[in-house]
Amino acid sequence: MSEKPSLFPEYDLRSVKLPHLIGWVLRLFVRLVEGPLQGLLAPSLLKSAGVSWLRRQVFRDHPTFLPIWYTDRPSAADEVIPREKWPQGEAAHGAGFRFPGVLDYARAYRDGQTTPVGIAEKVLAAIEKSESLEPQMRTFVAVNRVDVLGQAQLSAQRWKNGEPLSLLDGVPVAVKDEFDMLPYGTTVGTAFLGKEAATADAAIVTRMRSAGALLLGKCNMHEVGIGVTGYNATHGIPRNPYHVDHYTGGSSSGPAVAVASGLCPLALGADGGGSIRIPAAFCGVLGIKATFGRVSEQGAFPLTTSMGHSGPIAANIEDLVLGYAAIAGADARDPLSLHQPEPAIDGWNHADLKGLRLGIYPPWLEHADGEIVAACQKMIENFTEQGAEIVEISIPDLEAARIAHTITIASEIAQVLEPYTKEHSREHGRDVRINLALAGRFTSRDYLQAQRVRTRLMGHFAAALQKVDLILTPATAVVAPPIPPGAIPNGESDLTTLMKIMRFSTVANLTGLPAISFPVGYDADGLPIGMQAMAAAWQEPLLFRLARIAQGRLERRQPRVYFPILDEA
Repeated sequence: MSEKPSLFPEYDLRSVKLPHLIGWVLRLFVRLVEGPLQGLLAPSLLKSAGVSWLRRQVFRDHPTFLPIWYTDRPSAADEVIPREKWPQGEAAHGAGFRFPGVLDYARAYRDGQTTPVGIAEKVLAAIEKSESLEPQMRTFVAVNRVDVLGQAQLSAQRWKNGEPLSLLDGVPVAVKDEFDMLPYGTTVGTAFLGKEAATADAAIVTRMRSAGALLLGKCNMHEVGIGVTGYNATHGIPRNPYHVDHYTGGSSSGPAVAVASGLCPLALGADGGGSIRIPAAFCGVLGIKATFGRVSEQGAFPLTTSMGHSGPIAANIEDLVLGYAAIAGADARDPLSLHQPEPAIDGWNHADLKGLRLGIYPPWLEHADGEIVAACQKMIENFTEQGAEIVEISIPDLEAARIAHTITIASEIAQVLEPYTKEHSREHGRDVRINLALAGRFTSRDYLQAQRVRTRLMGHFAAALQKVDLILTPATAVVAPPIPPGAIPNGESDLTTLMKIMRFSTVANLTGLPAISFPVGYDADGLPIGMQAMAAAWQEPLLFRLARIAQGRLERRQPRVYFPILDEA
């Protein structure tokens, strides 16, 4: 991208070039940042991260510590979307490969073509096969065969009796290892957590289980959610089904791989800075981070109190909507989820985009690799053909927002991990250790400044969303990066690439606004390209409506690593 365009002088999001640390250089750097010389390195680290610059800025805004958008009376009890209002039919699909979806499983069970037990056995065999490949896919970190088959047997009996709990009954669903789920421990991607089994399911797991979903096990993730490549030194590197020598994105890496490789049509992930949307984009599937508080965080490991979001990853838009419908709504066990209007999905399947105003901030949209920009612009043309109006907008202070997100999420994660730091700090991957060392240099004043920036950004986006209904960007500025041979087994630190990966995603977490990632094409090597759309608070159905149109316009490709579970039934 060229330097700041003159037509948009307020665009300040920077492209940076920082050293790529790998091998012995990485090992040495970790020793330095954790050792007695760390104080000498701190000024350089803080400058590189932009923290020194942010400290010099003046923001008079009142700090916002939680991006709550609903100020009416809090919900008095649990609220859910009634199952009779869940999607009952398929959305339009474009030419090319079609991922089997939830409705395909439901039809197969209803028509007697297969049973949940038969599907469970095939999925378990496929998971085992995926670990015999070279390289191993490393999608799951824990699968309890007895538990999975037990769930399947109960589901099969319900279908036999003509009494399925919902369309999801017996449908395979994967769960990120950030959520409590019986009978597993919750490792959060570490080597030292999760030694004991959880005592209860997380809220979103409870809601999936109550719908009859076949919960397959715990999926791999970028350790403690403090990275977005998906790298994990303890549990192995999840591999991208479209190209196994490339990263999956993170931190919800395993759930995205499980969906893209055909093991399940739907998975549960978590998103603190793009951790659902980035792996969805890299793996050619869909993911949504709903409005802050829309989905309960009860039972999720509390990595980031003010920016954490639980949500679905799916192969098709109708499955994404089903996943959202199953887990959205107030939960009495999570006070932050009580600040929301009644959840609904009305209008998600409108056949066109007439009346929708799509906001484009040109220098932001174009701040990505050329093939990504071209794919997004081509899809925007499709949107206009479906009746949408394109409106140019402007959003200031994106650089401050980037840094504020870094300070906020790193500070919150470091504080949560502090009880384990003395005994287990050396057990983290090296990239995690660098990030936590940097977080240790942030001050309470830095955190307060970041929350003032949050207020400013919430105002900027609220103003923009008065002019438009949705704001469009690429999901990431690069496609899934290759895994350097030298990154195994000690990892790497490539902050230049990480900033490109996160360029468009973090503002949705900082502001608490809903955002979706959906596929819009492939690069010359066949790696998926994703687009992101953001909406005003509680307007998730608009995001689904847009992604539905995109799905009908894209010729999708089958991943290189793919397990045709239902096709073989």
